[in-house]
Amino acid sequence: MTAHTFFPSGPLTGRIRVPGDKSISHRALMFGALAVGRNRISGLLEGEDVLATAAALRAMGARIDRDGSDWVVDGVGVGGLLQPGEALDMGNSGTSTRLLMGLIASHGITAAFTGDASLSKRPMGRVIDPLSQMGASFTPSPGGTLPLMMEGLQPAVPIEYRLPVASAQVKSAVLLAGLNTPGVTSVIEPVATRDHTERMLRGFGAELSVEEGDGARIIRIHGPADLHPCDIEVPGDPSSAAFFAVAASIVPGSDLVIENVGLNPTRDGIFRVLRQMGADIAFIDEREVGGEPVADLRVRHAVLEGIAVDPAIAPSMIDEFPVLFVAAALARGTTITRGLEELRVKESDRLSAMAAALRLAGAKVEESDDGLTITGTGGTPLPGGGPVTTHLDHRIAMSMAVAGLASGDGVAIDSAEPIATSFPNFIDLIAQAAA
Repeated sequence: MTAHTFFPSGPLTGRIRVPGDKSISHRALMFGALAVGRNRISGLLEGEDVLATAAALRAMGARIDRDGSDWVVDGVGVGGLLQPGEALDMGNSGTSTRLLMGLIASHGITAAFTGDASLSKRPMGRVIDPLSQMGASFTPSPGGTLPLMMEGLQPAVPIEYRLPVASAQVKSAVLLAGLNTPGVTSVIEPVATRDHTERMLRGFGAELSVEEGDGARIIRIHGPADLHPCDIEVPGDPSSAAFFAVAASIVPGSDLVIENVGLNPTRDGIFRVLRQMGADIAFIDEREVGGEPVADLRVRHAVLEGIAVDPAIAPSMIDEFPVLFVAAALARGTTITRGLEELRVKESDRLSAMAAALRLAGAKVEESDDGLTITGTGGTPLPGGGPVTTHLDHRIAMSMAVAGLASGDGVAIDSAEPIATSFPNFIDLIAQAAA
């Protein structure tokens, strides 16, 4: 592992463009692979997680090639996936793993899934349960983790499945299995989660309906589906934009425009919470791209105020809490977060990891079972320090990089390598904005 120190920065200014949305990039490749014909994708995130999805789909018969700055996918059609010749190595990507398990569940093929040390600790039982009800069979490692072997069933059995916890990945896995399942497969979610799967499946021509009532959303998909090829423009990832929105908010003198950011209402919670804290974030040129709302974000430095974050907003920003904790550490007063148990089963236990990291950098943090309480500096730079243990978690690494920009002496992290999984040019963009 290569340690890296992020030093105090001057104002962040100018215009930057963050990489394409990771959630949409994964789905664009998968749905393109299931369409009959050629799909063109612009703005695809070329991080390791998305490339792992592409490699797995190639192993099952899809042709995926780079064409200039675009990507071209020649799909095999729903039901047309082939038996992979070797284990599918998912690297660090939980999204790839869970969604591809859904795809394979209704195909008559057997596949082995492997991953790195971090992914191999993450629970897969929440996906295994509904997919087993549809007829797929699984042989996971102890604790329901990778490596695992699965065997799909064709034709699979349609089910009605109520999500026990809010999870877009589980919802998507069941809907993807439903694509090649005769009849109607239904998912009931008591709490709305990111809806990229529903939006994009409709764009590819799937027969899908969403009904809201009695405090729940019911999503129904009719299979087997015929997907037609699409050209997709992937908007900028709001999770990636969040690091720069926080950085520009806490580094004095900053005035930064982040271009082409996806603002799906199931994903924009971080910007709503930052605004509640007093952040100066303006949405410029709001528009729609490929069924997704998009805008340019102008972010100027502001003195943030600590707040009690509404737990109901957690599903729309679950991946952005680590960098929100950094904003809270520089705010005036106390920020309280609750309802974040999900953060303990991400690439790392993000609650304990961020509590330890921020304390090492000089912040005042109290950890509870389901959240952190952070007493901020009121805008005074954190002392800094390190090296922070990132647990090979890209969001811990990038969040503490942002903390380093607003510190006295810089913040060191034990490894910058995990950043490549989701944001390959992160360090270069920091240098560009701070130049």
